[in-house]
Parts: sequence; structure tokens; C-alpha cells
Amino acid sequence: MTGDPSFAIPARPRRRYPSSGGVEYEGQTMFRLEPATDVSQTALGRLVESVLADGPYRSGAFIELPMPLWLVRDEDSADVFRVSIRDGCVRLHVLPETGSEGLRRFYDRLVAAGDCAWAVDCRSDIADGPGYEGG
Repeated sequence: MTGDPSFAIPARPRRRYPSSGGVEYEGQTMFRLEPATDVSQTALGRLVESVLADGPYRSGAFIELPMPLWLVRDEDSADVFRVSIRDGCVRLHVLPETGSEGLRRFYDRLVAAGDCAWAVDCRSDIADGPGYEGG
């Protein structure tokens, strides 16, 4: 992709609190960041960890999964989102209050820390939101 990608959020997931406890999200919007060159899952993980360590992030791998997953808060913009790595891509998962600024700043730092170009696309499975893309 050429030029600056848009991080406009077409639709937001809804948070619900089931009577059994916990929190669940209905729907998903995610920005998929794909490196232009072949980068291993391990190398992507190290790159994301270096971006998080350089700040201004507070983050944590909050649950044991077969893929890297962090809950991230940008301390400057106050945006909170999840970052995962899967299928050779870094994925930024939008939460109900995530703002575009925090996503854009993370992307800019990822580009600066890496040594390749990135393609960005947005995917949403939220059928009633504006800009629905169907998955």
C-alpha cells in the first residue's frame, strides 16, 4: 500500500457483561498490518515487544494463548487496544473506546522500528456499523 493508511474505525464492538460474570465483546474490528517482506512470527513478536518497551505504552500479555497477545494502553493518547500476531501479521484489535490516534501512533512506531514497508487493511464483522466490510 502506498501513502499513509487510514486508521478510521468503521464500526466498534459492543461490550456486554453476562450474568455468569466476565466481559464479552460482540463483533470485531481489526487492522491487519502485513510486512512487505517475509518476517517470522518470532521476529514480529520481538519487533512488537521493542515498540511496546520504547513507550509510551503500558502493556501486558494477559492470557495464555497459542499466539502472542497484548493488552496495550498508549499513555499519551489514552487509547486502549489489543495487539496480536497471527499468520505473519500484526493485528490491532479495536475495543469499544479505542481511538484512531492510538492505532496510528502504534503503526508509525512499528514502521520506524522495522526495516520494511507495511500493507494495512481494516476488517470488521459488525453488520450494523457504518463501513461494514463483512469480515
